[in-house]
Amino acid sequence: MGGQTVGGGRYRLEHPLGHGGMATVYLGRDAELDRLVAVKVLAESLAGDEAFRRRFLREARLAARLSHPNVVGVYDAGEDAGGPFIVMEYVEGRTLAELLGERGRLPADEAVVLGLQACHGLEHAHQAGLVHRDVKPQNLLLQSDHTLKIADFGIARAAEGTALTQIGTILGTAAYLSPEQALGEDVTSAADVYSLGAVLYELLTGRPPYEFESLADLAAKQAQGAITPVSELAPAVPRSVEDAIMRSLARNPSYRPSSAAELAAELEPGGEAPTTPLPRAASRDNRKLWWALAGVLAVVGLLLGIALGTRGSNGHPQPEPAAPVVQPIPRGTTPQQQARNLSAWLRRYSR
Repeated sequence: MGGQTVGGGRYRLEHPLGHGGMATVYLGRDAELDRLVAVKVLAESLAGDEAFRRRFLREARLAARLSHPNVVGVYDAGEDAGGPFIVMEYVEGRTLAELLGERGRLPADEAVVLGLQACHGLEHAHQAGLVHRDVKPQNLLLQSDHTLKIADFGIARAAEGTALTQIGTILGTAAYLSPEQALGEDVTSAADVYSLGAVLYELLTGRPPYEFESLADLAAKQAQGAITPVSELAPAVPRSVEDAIMRSLARNPSYRPSSAAELAAELEPGGEAPTTPLPRAASRDNRKLWWALAGVLAVVGLLLGIALGTRGSNGHPQPEPAAPVVQPIPRGTTPQQQARNLSAWLRRYSR
C-alpha cells in the first residue's frame, strides 16, 4: 500500500486508518506540501454509480468551504483510477466511540466541553447551508490537546438515492438518527441537534437513548418518546444539562433547541432553557389540572364562607373564638407542585 498514490501521484497512501461501508480512509502524505493527510477512497462497490460519484465529489467540495477549529478540514477532492477520493486534515487522536469504549461514561463537565465544541462546529456548517446527517461518536474525533473535530460532512447526503438507501439501508448508526431521518422525511439542521443530543446522552449515561433490536423496534420506541431521564442513570448530572439534552431529543423538531448555537447556550454553565410551547397533549393535561385546582379552591372558599357565616338558633351570631392565622397557599412552579402544595394546605387548615 505504501507505493500507491492518488491525485496524479501527489498523495501517497501509507496504510489504512479505518474501513467503512462506503469508503476506506488511509494515512497519506502530500508530496507537494510535505504533510500528513487523511485520504478517503470510495469503495469499489459504489465507484460504479455515476450519480453517486458526482454527488460524492460535489458534497466534498462544499465541505471544503468550511473552515472552523471544530471541523475536519477538506483539502482536495478528485478522481483517480481507483475512483473518487477526498483529501482531509489528518487528526491524530481517537474517536469518541473509542473513548466511550475505554471509559464507559464521562463526568458532566467533560461531556459538556465536548458538546460545546461540537455545537460550535455544527453551527458553522449550518450557517453555511450544510447539514451533517450522520453525527455519531465515530465521526467525532478528539485530538491529544482535547480539541474535538467533526468528520465526514456531506458523505451521508451524497449517498441519498443510491442503491444503499433504495434497499432500505439507513445510513449512519441508527441509535443517533433523528425520528424524521429514520422515517425518510426531510432532514434539516434539527436532525443534527437531535443526533448530538443522543451522543451527549451516551457520553453521560454510557448508553444511547434507545435500546432496540431492529429498526422497526427503534421507530416504535421513538414514536412513544419514552427515554429514561439522564438523572436516573447519572444522578450527578446538573439539571440544566439534563434539560438541554432531553429537549434536543424531542420527537418533534420544533420542540428541540432551534439551532446548535441555542443548544450550546443551554449547555453552558448557568445557561437557561428558553420558554417553549409544550406539546399539545401536555398542554391539555396541564389545563385540566389547573381547572381541577380552581374547582377545589372554589369549594374551599364556599365552605369557609359557610363556616364564617353560621348563625345561632336565636338569630344572633354565636360568639366565635379568635380565628387562627391562615397562611396563603404556597405557589408552585409547576401544576404538579401546585397540586401538592394545595393538598398540604388543606390537610393543615381543614382540622
